[in-house]
Amino acid sequence: MLGKLLSMFGKDLAMDLGTANTLLYTRKDGIVLNEPSVVAIDVERNSVIAVGREAKEFLGRTPQRIRAIRPMKDGVIADFEVTKQMISYFIKKVITGFSLVKPNIVICVPTGITQVEKRAVIESAQQAGARDVKLVEEPMAAAIGAARPIHEPVGTMVVDIGGGTTEVAIISLSAIAYAESVRVAGDALNASIQRYFQEEFQLLVGENQAEKVKMTIGSAFPLPEPLVMTVPGKDIVSGTPTSVEVSDTDIRIALSESVKTIVYAIRKALEKTPPELAGDIADQGLLLAGGGALLKGLNELIVHETGLQVLIDEDPLTTVVRGTGKTLEDRAVFSDVYIN
Repeated sequence: MLGKLLSMFGKDLAMDLGTANTLLYTRKDGIVLNEPSVVAIDVERNSVIAVGREAKEFLGRTPQRIRAIRPMKDGVIADFEVTKQMISYFIKKVITGFSLVKPNIVICVPTGITQVEKRAVIESAQQAGARDVKLVEEPMAAAIGAARPIHEPVGTMVVDIGGGTTEVAIISLSAIAYAESVRVAGDALNASIQRYFQEEFQLLVGENQAEKVKMTIGSAFPLPEPLVMTVPGKDIVSGTPTSVEVSDTDIRIALSESVKTIVYAIRKALEKTPPELAGDIADQGLLLAGGGALLKGLNELIVHETGLQVLIDEDPLTTVVRGTGKTLEDRAVFSDVYIN
């Protein structure tokens, strides 16, 4: 009774604390925040200058005394203090004005998370102002967000490609029957593009620029219409600013190794799936969620490699936070999906 009373006054939150982006969801307003998981710090003064979208603009552009930090790595906390400050900033941005009670928070985490990493997520949220912290695994949250039948004795396959990790999971009866997690996702794809420019064109390209290339002409499968793009950077030999023109074929070559790793994780999960659940997946297909689901032709490549039908969620960038939000809205129905 007290809990219900407190939640009437408090603003409970669902959080997708991602390597690339952090999203916040409230029961009343839905998604209220979607910002990059980046913090800009003045090293000399040891103070935070910017957080989120503004801080991301600082990446690769800062003077020596300012550092743009991404405190999440591979879906887990790499820098505890900076993560705590980032969470605190985002909570305060969403909960404006006077609040009688601290919020309850549900946070989604990768499936392979260790007890130490779980503890770090919970403590950072508590120190940032949360009252009660519950954790839910990302593929489970994605399945809930896409309205898959997780409570039924039916196999549901989810492939969630975030910034730091790709999570492949087989879900049945509100539990993960098998999970495969690889630390190859959006960030690794960006790094592959940067490496390719360095090796093929002797061109240094920034992280934000590599991401822009991936989103504009990146693909996993040959496209019906060829795409080209002029990419600015810095010549490794002369150190002068220059640019090169590249095609979708170039970027497909750049991404091929990382994409192969993701497809291999899917095939491995299918091999380990019990026959009854495998039959369900053959009937229903697999759900593709996360920012990586937007890579052109990835669904076609998965169909080509596995023979399975691939369903991309209507808004793959927010599938996980929407699912996390649903568990917040109806805790009684989803109580068995929490892992703490």
